[in-house]
Amino acid sequence: MSHIFLASPHMSDEGYEKEYIKEAFDTNWIAPLGKNVNEFENEIKDKLGTKAAVALSCGTAAIHMAIKSLGVKKDDIIFCQSLTFSASANPITYEKAIPVFIDSDESWNMSPVALRKAFEKYKDNLPKAVIVVHLYGLASNIKEIKEICNEYNVSLIEDAAESLATTIDGKYTGTFGDYGIISFNGNKIITSSGGGMFLANTDDADERAKKVLFWATQAREQARHYEHKEIGYNYRMSNIVAGIGRGQLKVLDQRVIKKRYIYEYYQKELGNLEGLTMMPRDKYKSYSNCWLSTIQLDENCKVRPLDIIIALEENDIESRPIWKPMHLQPVFKDYDYIDNDATSERLFNNGVCLPSDTKMSDEDLNRICKIIKGLWE
Repeated sequence: MSHIFLASPHMSDEGYEKEYIKEAFDTNWIAPLGKNVNEFENEIKDKLGTKAAVALSCGTAAIHMAIKSLGVKKDDIIFCQSLTFSASANPITYEKAIPVFIDSDESWNMSPVALRKAFEKYKDNLPKAVIVVHLYGLASNIKEIKEICNEYNVSLIEDAAESLATTIDGKYTGTFGDYGIISFNGNKIITSSGGGMFLANTDDADERAKKVLFWATQAREQARHYEHKEIGYNYRMSNIVAGIGRGQLKVLDQRVIKKRYIYEYYQKELGNLEGLTMMPRDKYKSYSNCWLSTIQLDENCKVRPLDIIIALEENDIESRPIWKPMHLQPVFKDYDYIDNDATSERLFNNGVCLPSDTKMSDEDLNRICKIIKGLWE
C-alpha cells in the first residue's frame, strides 16, 4: 500500500510550471525579479479582483507587511482569531504589538459575538487591526465582521492562506478586508513550493503595495550606493517560485473541484457514523475550496480523535489534529482571550483533519474510510 499524504504538492499534468521555469532559465531571470513575478501578481489580481498584489516569500511575510502597512507600533493591540495556525499571530509580535485572541463560532471562524465583546472591553484602547481567518477554506462570517470593524473604524486583515478560490456570495476571500493574504506553501491548494501574496483592497492600494514592495526588498532607497532610511526585509518571491505559481494558477479551479469531491466522498461514507459530523461547508452563501476535509466527534463519542489518527498512521496514512488555539499555546499564554462558550477549545479537542491530497484515487479514499469505519464496529 502506498503512503497517503494529508496534502502534498500536485503539479499540473500539462506541465505549465515547467514552461514558466524553462523561460526563466532560458532568459537567466532566476533572481527575485523578472517576468514571472510581475505576471503572477497581475494574474492573481485578475483572478481575485483585488486592487493590488505583491508576491512575497511566504504568507507569514504578507501578514507582517499588512501589519506594518497599518503603522502598528509597540504596545498597539491587534485582535486575532484564536483557532488558527501560529503564522496568523506571530507577525503581531514582530512589531512588538499585543495580540488579543478571539474565540470562534459554529462557522469554526471568528465569532462576531466575541468580537463585539472584545471591542466593548477595549473601547478606550481600540485595536489597530482585526485579523480574521478562513480556516481550512471555510468562509468566515466576513460581512458581519467587516461591519463591526467599520463601526469602530478599525482595519481588517483577511488571512486567506487556506482559502484561495473560496467565494462568499460570488466574491473571493482575501478581497473583503483592507488587506488580504494568500499562502502558496507546499500543502496549500496550489503551491509555488513556498511563497505568499499580499493583497491590498484600499482606495490607496497601489501606494500601499509600492511601500510593501520597498520594505520587502530591504528598504533600499533610490541612490547609486546602498542607502537605507528604514528597516527592510528579504521577503521578495523569486522568479523561479513565481513561475511554479503561474503554472499552478492555471489548474486552481480543477483542484477546487477535486477537494470538494474528497469532502463529498467522506460525507457520503462517514457522515452516518454515530457522533461524527463533517466541517460546516458553504455557510454565508459561500463556495468553499475544502482545502482540508475535517471532522468533529461528539464529546461522548466512543471513538476519539487520537484513535483515528493512530489507526491511519499504522496504515501509512497522514492525518492531523485541528489547530491548537493560540490562547492555549505556551508562547501566548500571557495574552488576553475573549471567549465564546470555549468553541475553539472544543473544536480542537474533538477534531481531525483527514487526508485531502488531490492526487488521491477513489481506491485511496475507500481505504481511508474503511479504516475509520472499522473503529465503530
